[in-house]
Amino acid sequence: MTLAYGKMPLDRCTNQRNNKRWLSTEFNHPDTLFCVINDGMSLFEQTDELNPIYLSKTQLPTLHLDSCIYLGKGSLAKGDLSKDSGKNKLAAVSIFTIDFNKLHFSTQEELMEVGQWQGLRKVTANLSAIDASILALAKGLVHWHISHQFCGHCGNANRAVEAGHARRCTDCRNMSFPRTDPAVIMLVEKMFSDGIPRCLLGRQASWAEGMYSTLAGFVDPGETLEQAVIREVIEESAIEIENPQYVASQPWPFPASIMLGFTAVASSEKIDTNQDSLEDAQWFSRQQLSQFSLNNSVTDDGDCTQYKMSSGDSISSYLITAWLNKEIGQY
Repeated sequence: MTLAYGKMPLDRCTNQRNNKRWLSTEFNHPDTLFCVINDGMSLFEQTDELNPIYLSKTQLPTLHLDSCIYLGKGSLAKGDLSKDSGKNKLAAVSIFTIDFNKLHFSTQEELMEVGQWQGLRKVTANLSAIDASILALAKGLVHWHISHQFCGHCGNANRAVEAGHARRCTDCRNMSFPRTDPAVIMLVEKMFSDGIPRCLLGRQASWAEGMYSTLAGFVDPGETLEQAVIREVIEESAIEIENPQYVASQPWPFPASIMLGFTAVASSEKIDTNQDSLEDAQWFSRQQLSQFSLNNSVTDDGDCTQYKMSSGDSISSYLITAWLNKEIGQY
């Protein structure tokens, strides 16, 4: 099992993209590709297979370099950019992204006829890992530009610079850069007196009915990742833990985070969710987890179980599945 959004094949060309001549050459190269982000959604073919649409410069005749964000350059097989587009090797190709709202109105109308707009997380399971990673990066950077139009120091307008990887205030010249908020997410386990190990999962009231996930929270200023794991578990469930162990990380530009996955061992058992945002939290055995589903399932006695796994593109699902399969954890 691999983590979604983390297989980025592109060289972000940090040293080259500030060279205006180099950037202009890449922008106007006939092989250069462009992906458009529309209110957080990406453009896909109007077929059931939902292959993402990467446009050429000739399909965007009114496009201006200053409106685009440079994503990177990579030697990609055509099949990397859609599952069924062949296996012929391309030369190193640059990819840009652009906010749909920055396009000329006539181009916007044409794109409405070319394909369909879909939220990335709804279709990730049908995409190649490379497509999902590129589109996630595009989504994250476009969102950052939308949310940082004004200077945090003086309030005047910011302008995109450095191929879209920074914004400079038009008045005080303060520079802003894309930031990623670190968030810890943890699979907490405990060996119970009956000899059965269980893991701690919780749910928020706004989630789909029956969905449970690993606990998670943002890292506070001035604390280590391990301290954040301990604090978040206590705050959300009143469970005390020890021995946080790092497992893996996942880019999560929804809108601007990186998820840092951990395991930890509980030293207490009684759950209390009254102090924080969780609606409920419970201990689940591996036998119970094996009956979880993305949809409601029916048990042998005919009762409909209420439990569902968190979405398959998330590191939460990765951690739960790895623990279920005894790939992580102490028990």
